[in-house]
Amino acid sequence: MGKTTGFLEYKRKDESYKPVEERIKKYEEFTVPLEEKDIKTQGARCMDCGIPFCHSGCPLGNLIPDFNDAVYKGRWEDAARILHGTNNFPEFTGRLCPAPCEEACVLGINEDPVTIENIEKNIAERAFDNGWVKANPPKHRTGKKVAVVGSGPAGMAAAQQLNRAGHEVTVFERDEKIGGLLRYGIPDFKMEKSVIDRRLAILEEEGITFKTNAHVGTTIPVQEVQKEHDAIVLCGGATLRRNLNIDGSDLHGVFQAMDFLPQNNRRVDGLKYNGDDIKATDKKVIVIGGGDTGSDCIGTSIRQGAESVVNFEIMSKGTEDRPEHQPWPYWPMRLRTSSSHKEGAERHFAISTKKFVGDDNGNLTGLVTAEVEWTNKPGERPQLSEVPGTEKTWDCDMVLLALGFTGSEPTIADQLGLQMDARTNIKADNQNYMTNVPGVFAAGDTRRGQSLIVWAISEGRQAAHHIDAYLMGSSNLPLKGDGDLPRV
Repeated sequence: MGKTTGFLEYKRKDESYKPVEERIKKYEEFTVPLEEKDIKTQGARCMDCGIPFCHSGCPLGNLIPDFNDAVYKGRWEDAARILHGTNNFPEFTGRLCPAPCEEACVLGINEDPVTIENIEKNIAERAFDNGWVKANPPKHRTGKKVAVVGSGPAGMAAAQQLNRAGHEVTVFERDEKIGGLLRYGIPDFKMEKSVIDRRLAILEEEGITFKTNAHVGTTIPVQEVQKEHDAIVLCGGATLRRNLNIDGSDLHGVFQAMDFLPQNNRRVDGLKYNGDDIKATDKKVIVIGGGDTGSDCIGTSIRQGAESVVNFEIMSKGTEDRPEHQPWPYWPMRLRTSSSHKEGAERHFAISTKKFVGDDNGNLTGLVTAEVEWTNKPGERPQLSEVPGTEKTWDCDMVLLALGFTGSEPTIADQLGLQMDARTNIKADNQNYMTNVPGVFAAGDTRRGQSLIVWAISEGRQAAHHIDAYLMGSSNLPLKGDGDLPRV
């Protein structure tokens, strides 16, 4: 590495945020970028560690020490080339990934890890600003046609890789714009949608066809798509929402997060949406669920002008430090506080909602909770029990259920006779991503269940390799970081 002692000389420095009172007035990204010299210094903290465990933490196999070194030396275009060699969309992951690579960083054993995610974002932004990200259409076409169902990160990655192999690729998206949950699930204050649009323009210039308002299996018969293409890859995500089946769950005022968030994203984008307004304005809001989706509900509710926002998490409060039973380099279940939490949410842990309470007109007026505790026994799953005498009634006008997803919609699977696993994901081979129907593949959340954007991109890339091999007998497309680095 360029600065052998950099990790000894420099401390971790992250981007800062605009003040809360300023940023909650608008749906825009609010990070304050570091100066170039500071980013280079952060790159210098990357250790000459011999075995870069950050690779094991990154599902994409990003060549992290290589691009950190290039940034430290000011070779930004080389850094962009290295990064794009393993990651189709670093501008997405640099904003949205929880950075498992940083938890696996060798420096993180006893110091703050390298700011890998922020360096990645800065590389991507500099590449776009300098015009290094250019369309790279294939020089030859194979004559094979591939349908990609779903335009989230898995579908977009699969489409770009398959197009690079020379296949004619068509992406089918059921919504009116491309991006999947990146477009309709992630609030604009975490990623403005212009970030998707500029990448989409590159993909279209490379020759990929995108069809919106094209709901395969519903408005378009999947058999028709199958007949017109040599292969299909299903990347529709895990969209079945987990419900809270307790008394009062049908009251008006109890909403799914994935009704609330997409509607607000459409509102911000000036798009039409179905149904009544779901808005937190002047309401006492309780968000049930302590993950990223719950955090997004908190930030959105605050921007809509909620009177108050309370967040429930059924798990016990995590520790600030890495738990002893989750040693480095594994991903630790520690306490994570998002920018939205810091905007004014009241958080409660180890708490379970027992029932919702409403008035005679069927409107939500409150809910009842109890404290819970978890018991761990060797070789058994943790056991949950209610703490006697801890029932409490909370006043609220609006509840947002951010409880995750249980699997994929079965429509296409039923129509094609695809097998599904015990978790209602489309069952596909772990080695080649093919389902039980020849020529039909699955990747991303629809195959592995609810997961991370970095896993979705990785799965899309790997599925593309195996689809190419299925169509052509072999493939030169890379698998998890191997292969030649392409032009940016």
